Amino acid sequence: RKAHQRHVAIFAAHIGDLTPPQFAALAKLRDVGETSQNQLGTLIAMDAATVKGVIDRLKARGLVELSRHEVDKRRLLVNLTAAGRDAIERLIPLAREITKETLAPLSAKEITTFMKLLVKLA
Repeated sequence: RKAHQRHVAIFAAHIGDLTPPQFAALAKLRDVGETSQNQLGTLIAMDAATVKGVIDRLKARGLVELSRHEVDKRRLLVNLTAAGRDAIERLIPLAREITKETLAPLSAKEITTFMKLLVKLA
């Protein structure tokens, strides 16, 4: 819990206008392109209700756009807008710095071990 709080505080100090879940959604959309809202939630480990709220807030800010699937009209697709793409491209380097700052108390060997353990837990 303390490690999470430390990371969130560092994140907020560098990227105050987005929450970590909003950043995760933008970053994943950058990686995969247009995808369904449900699939995006799965990719960033968020339940359907949480990802809907995140997407709604990003849409209100003009960072993502929603459309209906051509065949399955019930399926909602999410994609980055030009503003969303610009924002995430600008924020990726900051995110790398946030990770470095979060992990700063660890040695290089400890960071390697920590990252391997996190992958195992995912």
